[in-house]
Amino acid sequence: MPMKKVRLPLLAKIIIAIVVGVIVGQFAPPVVMRVMNTFSGLFDQLLRFMIPLIIVGLVTPAIADVGDRAGRMLVLTVALAYFFTVCSGLFAYGFSTTLFPQFIHTENLKELEVECLVFQPFFTVQIPPLMEVMTALVLAFLMGLGIAVIKSPVLQKAFQELQAIVVMAIEKVVIPLLPIYIFGLFLDMSAAGKVAPVLEAFIAIVAIIFVMTLVLLLIQFAVAGLVAKKNPLMTLKNMLPAYFTALGTSSSAATIPVTLKCVTKNGVSPSVGGFTVPLCATIHLSGSTLKITSCAIALMLLTGKEVEFSNLLGFIFMLGVTMVAAPGVPGGAIMAALGVLNSILGFDAQQQAMMITLYIAMDSFGTACNVTGDGAIALIIDKMGRIKGDATLDETSAQ
Repeated sequence: MPMKKVRLPLLAKIIIAIVVGVIVGQFAPPVVMRVMNTFSGLFDQLLRFMIPLIIVGLVTPAIADVGDRAGRMLVLTVALAYFFTVCSGLFAYGFSTTLFPQFIHTENLKELEVECLVFQPFFTVQIPPLMEVMTALVLAFLMGLGIAVIKSPVLQKAFQELQAIVVMAIEKVVIPLLPIYIFGLFLDMSAAGKVAPVLEAFIAIVAIIFVMTLVLLLIQFAVAGLVAKKNPLMTLKNMLPAYFTALGTSSSAATIPVTLKCVTKNGVSPSVGGFTVPLCATIHLSGSTLKITSCAIALMLLTGKEVEFSNLLGFIFMLGVTMVAAPGVPGGAIMAALGVLNSILGFDAQQQAMMITLYIAMDSFGTACNVTGDGAIALIIDKMGRIKGDATLDETSAQ
């Protein structure tokens, strides 16, 4: 019998890349370092080229699709999901700026960059992006809203096909090459003798963010319990099957049937649950926003960047919108967020790679936080629907 090919998950590949990079960096000859720096430079240019395409290809059809299904309950659900997402980012800011400075010893990685300049790449290739990041964001919003308003099936189909091409590029090119890029990144760090404080900081960041997701869920269900007049701890307990399913699958979509059962057990009507749960699986990413915001602040502290609230506030509001476009691929949310990280926080390719590494390391419990939070939104929407009248909601959900 032919042996089955073993497919390693992305997280396992990244862990292997980090470990091998740290070990090989201790004794790698200069030629190996130069080869990897050549590859890193090419990947950097590819990523810069891809970011505007990712924004236009993913955000445009997402906005067009949401706008096309306009209805009162849709508007309420989208508004509440966005509110929860932005609040999770603000919560992450407060929590991170309070705790991270106590656990992260700010080793300025600019020194590391200077060390790595010794190993010059053999050659470089410039791949200018088609447009600036902010231009891509404005274009995506304009086209998405325009398609929704004029109901153009031709344009919508075209952007859906562009979305398919972008997702394929992420799945077939960017994600497979990412572990090699991370290997090169940690190879450089190891050769420069700076890898120990970075890994130490990574472990502290992951542990703190895990605790943050649990606290966030308690807050969300406390708010939902207050609105729906239900016991928040009991409703959160009823969502545990969805939490652990998402923890195992790392997929909001795969968890939808379990989430539906959980929200029904919490007393949410089938019509409201059947509408809000699938929708929130796409647009509600509180856990992902929390992870990205926290990781961004941690890396800013680690690299000596100044953490300004005004700058982070704009980042959080834009990130909340961008999360709607996150594709259903491993690390999809962080890929969609790269443009905002670059345009607002000024993250370069190396910092973006570190962000991706941290994000993937926490992918499962971020997804579990997203899915469980969907139950809190369903409780609130159900209560608001009962106040306004079930018949209206049933009619809206049937559209």
